Amino acid sequence: MEEFITIYCKNINRYYDVPVGSSLLEIYKAAGEPLALSPMNAQVNNKTVDLTYRCWQPKDVEFFDITSSSGMRTYVRSLCFILSKAVYDISPKAILHLEHSLSKGYYCSIQDEKPLDEERLNEIKKRMEEIIKEDFPFHLHTGQTNEVCRLFRKQGLDDKANLVESCGQLYTSYYELDGFVNYFYGSLVPSSKYIYLFDLELYQNGALLRVPDPLHPAALAPFVKQEKMYQVYKEHLDLQKALGMSNVGDLNKALEQGLAHDIILVSEAIQEKHISRIAEEIADRYQKGTRIVLIAGPSSSGKTTTCKRLQVQLATNGLHPVGISLDDYFLNREDTPRDESGDYDYESLYALDLPYFNNDLKRLIAGEEVELPSFDFPTGHRIYKGNKLKLKKNSIIVIEGIHGLNPELTAGIDESLKFRVYVSALTSISLDNHNWIPTTDNRLLRRIIRDYQFRGSSAEATIARWPSVRKGEDKWIFPYQENADVMFNSAMLYELAALRAYAEPILANVPEKSPGYAEAYRLLRFLRYFKYIPTGDLPKTSLLCEFLGGGTFKY
Repeated sequence: MEEFITIYCKNINRYYDVPVGSSLLEIYKAAGEPLALSPMNAQVNNKTVDLTYRCWQPKDVEFFDITSSSGMRTYVRSLCFILSKAVYDISPKAILHLEHSLSKGYYCSIQDEKPLDEERLNEIKKRMEEIIKEDFPFHLHTGQTNEVCRLFRKQGLDDKANLVESCGQLYTSYYELDGFVNYFYGSLVPSSKYIYLFDLELYQNGALLRVPDPLHPAALAPFVKQEKMYQVYKEHLDLQKALGMSNVGDLNKALEQGLAHDIILVSEAIQEKHISRIAEEIADRYQKGTRIVLIAGPSSSGKTTTCKRLQVQLATNGLHPVGISLDDYFLNREDTPRDESGDYDYESLYALDLPYFNNDLKRLIAGEEVELPSFDFPTGHRIYKGNKLKLKKNSIIVIEGIHGLNPELTAGIDESLKFRVYVSALTSISLDNHNWIPTTDNRLLRRIIRDYQFRGSSAEATIARWPSVRKGEDKWIFPYQENADVMFNSAMLYELAALRAYAEPILANVPEKSPGYAEAYRLLRFLRYFKYIPTGDLPKTSLLCEFLGGGTFKY
């Protein structure tokens, strides 16, 4: 007699009795295929798993397609596996590096005896299309780590062997596609035919892997030119290669050798050098008329510390930096625009009193004394505290805020007076050659730690707010990042190893029943790839102190 278990499908709020051991694909069909698009993965009891996962006990199940961030990650991951197999099939000795997201796609480089040109790229693309058409299944295997590493090295994947060896786990899971083995962090689709749309184009010194637009899944995400972003990534990647630390396996090995102190010193020195270089460029531009520095970046990018450290460096160049807070130019609360939910939209550019702000800047630059406003957050109104400001002969105004790169913020100010700095945690170290680290994960971990330590907010609450934060960034920040005169990468080589000890206990407190559990669990699994690094050697001016505490600067 066949046994049954009860599955609750969260997509349609219904229960189904299915045979014990049913796969998620079978359960999806039993539930009437509740998504408009093909599922990419599912959450079982709020843990993300492959659709081949089998249920042996009652479970809560929710399916995700490509329009969700989780589903898109699975799609991209699976596409990258197909790309890596295609490169191997065309040229087994070639080394593929999937480096980072860029221009609404993913930048990759291929090291091979034959240079990457249109002809070679078309060969790879054609092979990818053949693999997709054949509908090869992605097989998940688990084996003893030393045996898995032997398989990786046999296929020339030393970077993956180094990573899993450094994690210290007895057993390791890996995937196989038509005889080609690989390691990917996270779930994959059931088979290659799930990949229905992609493109591969020459870009800079490598190629751009293009993927569907989650808002319009039938079309590729629109190409966005990001030349400055590419150059920042390239500079950091080249430096890491010179240091012999392109991947987390390299970092873990160095930590095992007792080099933590040296790694921290070098990373901090690199960052200070870049800040110093920006200050020198601003000082040069000051001689040509620049009087305002605008610093912008997404949440938890380290804007505040970058601003403070930049002001110190500006002073060493003979300038007198004067900080002005955009928050003090908020409209009175009752005049603040509202979002589609009817809540006050403080992320909007139009939550600021733009005419008033521009008028104050003009008067300051003209040499007038200005009484700066303050914004009283408890009452939601502008007040005055007698805070008067008049620029000195060598003064330069420094303004930090999310809208700094938006031309409309300072539309009333002549462009020749402005210098724009974009700050973001552009994580350039990768888990291995095929698994990059999303900058959003770096920033989210920073924010979870900061909000817990200094704002009394749980990881559960921070994770719940994150989609709204990201939506605001997509609207108000990212479209303007290439307007920057200079980009500053606030991510450091060692920082995720340093954040691990702080983040783990906070994430572990997210209950399994919480909607945020899947994300907390994913981040915990991700952090285990890093060996711990002691933070006692952090200088008091380190950007990480903005999130961990114990620094010199006041926030």
